[in-house]
Amino acid sequence: MKYYIIAGESSGDLHGANLIRELAKQQGSDVQFRVVGGDRMEQASQQKAVLHVRDMSFMGFVEVLLNLKSILKNLKIVKKDLLAYRPDALVLIDFPGFNLKIASFAKQHNIKVFYYISPKVWAWNTGRVKKIKRIVDHMFCILPFEVDFYKHWNMHVDYVGNPLLDAVTLHHPDTTFKARYGLEGKK
Repeated sequence: MKYYIIAGESSGDLHGANLIRELAKQQGSDVQFRVVGGDRMEQASQQKAVLHVRDMSFMGFVEVLLNLKSILKNLKIVKKDLLAYRPDALVLIDFPGFNLKIASFAKQHNIKVFYYISPKVWAWNTGRVKKIKRIVDHMFCILPFEVDFYKHWNMHVDYVGNPLLDAVTLHHPDTTFKARYGLEGKK
């Protein structure tokens, strides 16, 4: 199975890396990855990212305008690479401004589109869900109420749990921290 996974910011890079590790564990040596992400996704996939998040993450209206040329160039690079790679599945992680454009392009080229960590359209633009329904084959949500929201629009959707809870579960506090920094008995 060939996956093309896109995360455009550091939080998506973290979740993408965890997803890659889980897919590799479940599918074994037959799985292949191509990534647009950061250091974590590169490490998990053992592949250099087509584009790195540091070259993609522009926040705010002014910053986006100032970097419009770079954003358009990045879209062109990913579209060309997506067609050359021809994945079995395109997995998009949040980052809706970029990823919804890629989803639309992929759909036009008969590439299956999966969205992991839904755009927060329920909070800022419910009208966009009509477009998402046309271009996304399956939505994977991390917030339980998102399932009902997308089902209301007759979308294929599953709740997969919140990946931040996995990070909390895996965290092991350093029991020597207070002693090491001379904080014993202090608030």
